[in-house]
Amino acid sequence: MAAVAEVNAAIRVLIVDDDPLVRAGLAMIIGGSPELSVVGEAACGAEVPAAVEACAPDVVLMDIRMPVLDGLAATELLRARPDPPEVIVLTTFDADEYVLRALRAGASGFLLKHTPPAEILRAIVRVSAGEPILSPTVTRQLIAHVADTGAAARRQHAVRVLSLLSEREREVAVAVGRGRSNAEISGELFMSIATVKAHISHILDKLDLNNRTQIALLAHDAGLTG
Repeated sequence: MAAVAEVNAAIRVLIVDDDPLVRAGLAMIIGGSPELSVVGEAACGAEVPAAVEACAPDVVLMDIRMPVLDGLAATELLRARPDPPEVIVLTTFDADEYVLRALRAGASGFLLKHTPPAEILRAIVRVSAGEPILSPTVTRQLIAHVADTGAAARRQHAVRVLSLLSEREREVAVAVGRGRSNAEISGELFMSIATVKAHISHILDKLDLNNRTQIALLAHDAGLTG
């Protein structure tokens, strides 16, 4: 792990990628933004826990395919920590089994490595503010392109977990799984947007989820979004 001198910035970013050229390119892009600061780098997933401990990032840009410990395992380790940083996974392919598994583990979204610099910066800012960068609609498209295994076990798990919700919370969860925005859910279920937001917050707390993308995945796994 290579530590990087701290800069007085609101959003602290850790870059994790086994390719030094990719790390250098991302550091250059991020370093050009006054809102962001690269506080550290890591070359594989095994270095991530120590890097997070040393650098205290707000957001981790995590490569998926790395030697020793891949980005999926590293994401699972991070999300199990108390008060973990947000994770954006980096990938070459937009239909990747590892991406879907990382989203299930709690990553806030993914970026393709050829994403334009301005979009990378916007994604980091949004994720830092607690807003997932992957809509449920895109999640469903990803699911449709990836060979799925263990569907029966996930369905059983999802049905059991969703049974913990009230009837109204369940209706909101299904709407989230169908890609509806807060405004659309408000209109469909005849409740205020503030009430929709409150229900989503309760669902996240009750089911110990990180973001609405995980709600969408649960609803999909339970077979409620068809």
